[in-house]
Amino acid sequence: MESVWPRPIPTIGDRTSASDRSSDPSGWAFPDGERAALAGVIAARRDIRRFRPDPVPEALLLEVIHAAHQAPSVGHSQPWRYVIVRDPLTRVRAASLADSARIAQAAGLDPDSRRQLLDLDLEGIREAPVGLVVCCDRRVPAAGVLGRATFADADMWSCAASIQNLWLTARAHGLGVGWVTLFEPQDLLELVHAPPGVETLGWLCIGWPDERPPLPGLERRGWSKRQPLEEVLLSERWPAPGGEVAPPAEPRSRLAASGTAGARTLATVPEQRAVVAAHDLADVVLSPPGSLGLLDRAVDKVLAVRPGGLSPDGGVLVIAAADHPVAALGVSAYDPSVTRTVAEATAAGASLGAVAAASSGLVMVLVDAGVDGSEKAGSLGAGGRIGSGSRSLLAALPARPDDPKGDLVNSDALSPRDARALVEAGESLAQRLCEEGRDLVAVGEVGVANTTVAAALASALTGARPDQLVGLGASSDSAMLQAKTDAVVKALGRVRRGLALPGRSEAGSAIAAEPLDLLAALGGGEIAVLAGVVLGAARGGAVVVLDGLATSVAALLAVRIDPAVSAYLLAGQMSREKGHSVVLEALGLEPLLDLRMRCGEGVGASLASSLLRSALEVRLSSARTA
Repeated sequence: MESVWPRPIPTIGDRTSASDRSSDPSGWAFPDGERAALAGVIAARRDIRRFRPDPVPEALLLEVIHAAHQAPSVGHSQPWRYVIVRDPLTRVRAASLADSARIAQAAGLDPDSRRQLLDLDLEGIREAPVGLVVCCDRRVPAAGVLGRATFADADMWSCAASIQNLWLTARAHGLGVGWVTLFEPQDLLELVHAPPGVETLGWLCIGWPDERPPLPGLERRGWSKRQPLEEVLLSERWPAPGGEVAPPAEPRSRLAASGTAGARTLATVPEQRAVVAAHDLADVVLSPPGSLGLLDRAVDKVLAVRPGGLSPDGGVLVIAAADHPVAALGVSAYDPSVTRTVAEATAAGASLGAVAAASSGLVMVLVDAGVDGSEKAGSLGAGGRIGSGSRSLLAALPARPDDPKGDLVNSDALSPRDARALVEAGESLAQRLCEEGRDLVAVGEVGVANTTVAAALASALTGARPDQLVGLGASSDSAMLQAKTDAVVKALGRVRRGLALPGRSEAGSAIAAEPLDLLAALGGGEIAVLAGVVLGAARGGAVVVLDGLATSVAALLAVRIDPAVSAYLLAGQMSREKGHSVVLEALGLEPLLDLRMRCGEGVGASLASSLLRSALEVRLSSARTA
């Protein structure tokens, strides 16, 4: 009889033999209870959008990230990189970028899907105590990684598997995770200063969930439903059309039928607990959460920066007025003298803006930011009465440029000295108003030809083409539209040449320059003052309600100077100006009103301020369930 010798068993690695594995093929399985627990965790995984402010213990955070790090990776390359983000300012900037991308994508969807996407809650970026940007380091050539020479994107798939590991582990511990990919990838990379060759898979919100959804969120909202397994399971090959097996249903397209679509920060970022507290208050009102739609979002934003709400008589409308030499190039249907006429009527309390402010319970301040002729006649009205206590207060204050103004096409709009001085004057004014108890600052403007100025600045700031931004304007025609477009194209070309920047002036790329430099080259007195007003109001803790295109461009300048300002901004209206939607998209703001107005003067901002106060009253005074 042949001798049987004992099998050498390694002290490390796999200790089983082929006979062991053949005698019990399922011997590697976990016990029934553990398999059931795994199935339960997978079934209960949810994309969480609302979070409590309570911190995540550091040891627990590292545990879930360690689980992510144990994911399979092509060629054992481990290409994932995890950027932990806790800084409130970075979260605010990320939320603004996501809102901008959400609004941009919604524009190309069918109407019902557009509304659902705009209702999607992205406050988790601000609420969650931890943000995690998952990046894929692709700097190693694909051919140098086993398995990527043929499937070059397998490293990105590896990072996705890493996210799933993290997600399931977090769910098992009761943590919530929200995966937000509503970003332009390059914007998110720049936010975390990722080097070239690195790509991102989005932003993960991690924290204790403030919701416990029984089903996936988009399924509950009727966006889609989980397909039966048999509809996605194929045998051997993709079935041919008309074959015995019906092919899987094509994914639903939600595109619209028309086609596819700085400096040192001084403003205070809203505390995470205040953002969550605004949601908490909405949840105890006797009404379904989100029942006021966009107004609920606006109220949440107000209460995040002003937890006690707004004072009954703390609102002010700041109107800045200025003339522009570019008007001489035939870009407006109105004579430049109209600026002074409207400004004088405003100072007298008789213009549309003045009357709208009074009817909305706002006091008013008029700023002469360079109205032609007013330097000879003195100020546009009685000045210096800021803070007198009158609800119909009017004050006319000078904040005029000292140096000659240019027409944009041939010379800079403002000197660098004037641009800086006007911004500082606006900031100083807003800070005084905040010190005197003004907690809501609406902004408006008066200035013949300032839509041309605003379009030029918007193009430089956003990279949108002039034809995407230049509209007809009040009472103009197609010939004047062409004149406006030509003026903007030439102005941008001049600035690019002056900065030695490559590319055509009409190309879709932003001009890489400091905000104040762009303001001096392409702006105007009232835009400079209002940019300062927005900065000062936000830094003073006041809510800022924007009006039309020019005020929104001023706000975009302010955000580029101080990103935390975005937490204090609300879009009062969507004007008729073609480029207004582009600028609001860049700001990540949805307008409270869309009445096709083109009057300027802060009329839309005043009406929206009144609506906002009513919405706050509804939130704070309605019946409670707890």
